[in-house]
Amino acid sequence: MLVPASAVAQTTLTLESAMAHARTDTPGARADAAEVEEHAARIEQARAGFLPKVDVSESVQRGNQPVFVFGSLLAQGRFAPENFDIDRLNEPDALTNLRSALSVRQHVFDGGATRLTVRAAELQREVAVATQMKDTQNRAFDAARAFLRVLQLEAMDRANAAAVAAADSDLERTQRRLEVGLVTDADVLAMEVHRADVRQRQIATGGDLAVARIELAEAIGLPLDAAVILSRPAAPAVPPDAESLTRQALEMRPELQQAELQSRLAENGRRLAGAAFMPRVGVEAAWEFNGATWAQQRAGWIAGATVELNVFNGFADRARLTEARQAEARADAEREQVVRRIEVDVRSAVARVTAARARETAGRAALM
Repeated sequence: MLVPASAVAQTTLTLESAMAHARTDTPGARADAAEVEEHAARIEQARAGFLPKVDVSESVQRGNQPVFVFGSLLAQGRFAPENFDIDRLNEPDALTNLRSALSVRQHVFDGGATRLTVRAAELQREVAVATQMKDTQNRAFDAARAFLRVLQLEAMDRANAAAVAAADSDLERTQRRLEVGLVTDADVLAMEVHRADVRQRQIATGGDLAVARIELAEAIGLPLDAAVILSRPAAPAVPPDAESLTRQALEMRPELQQAELQSRLAENGRRLAGAAFMPRVGVEAAWEFNGATWAQQRAGWIAGATVELNVFNGFADRARLTEARQAEARADAEREQVVRRIEVDVRSAVARVTAARARETAGRAALM
């Protein structure tokens, strides 16, 4: 009755399903997805620079500070001739002012800084997507490596079990031969030492196998004590030549996409640094309501425009522009480095596959 229950509790896992689990069912996958959404929210934050900023405020103030009293009486429309009295101007009575205000500010021109900030946020989101793709591939690769490691150790464990059984048989046969005088005690001792050595290798492999199963469960997002049965994958087809694989890798590898996006992001940063030398134009308007009480408030408004031009900022803006230019040059060089690294990876992988197939052919020939 226990055997069927144990079989039901176990899950059959193929190499493809292990890689699929690693791509989607791990904490790392969820973290990457959340990071992409973070950058999407930052795009909306940057786009807010195109829209007007509207503030509403309500304040209550009371005091006898001369300037406050003088301005509040004017704002409330209650200034009278007697308020020009020198004594009242210098030592006015305490006054309460209730102020309700609505203000609107809108940038008209900022040298393209807002547009470039939005573009930077969009590029950063694209970088996050490329990073998500890269991490997904790495997780799938780690899962495949852990999967094959378990298969390798299971094969070693079976071989060790067979070696232990053979050593037991050899020891038993040697002991029988000792009883009839065909061998010496030294021969029996040698067989016992051999059996102990084989048994030690079996124990070590069993420990490595237990660790490998835990690492596989962690790589694919399963409980660490999950019981799985691995299905041996079929032998892969013969890969194409290195040149075609290199072209395919340069089109699909997310590392190169990341490098290209970082280069474009650095270019955008250089242009954003240059926007500091452009003038900034903005308009604003405000409506105010002042009074001793809300029922007695008097309305007033003000509107205007501002133009700002950075004439001198201690050479900080020039230094930021130089920094941005160097960052752009660094990003271009790193992109070239990534291209070379991808070519090395592909050619090295093809060489390793070729060598592995040669070893397989030699092994099969040795068995015949």
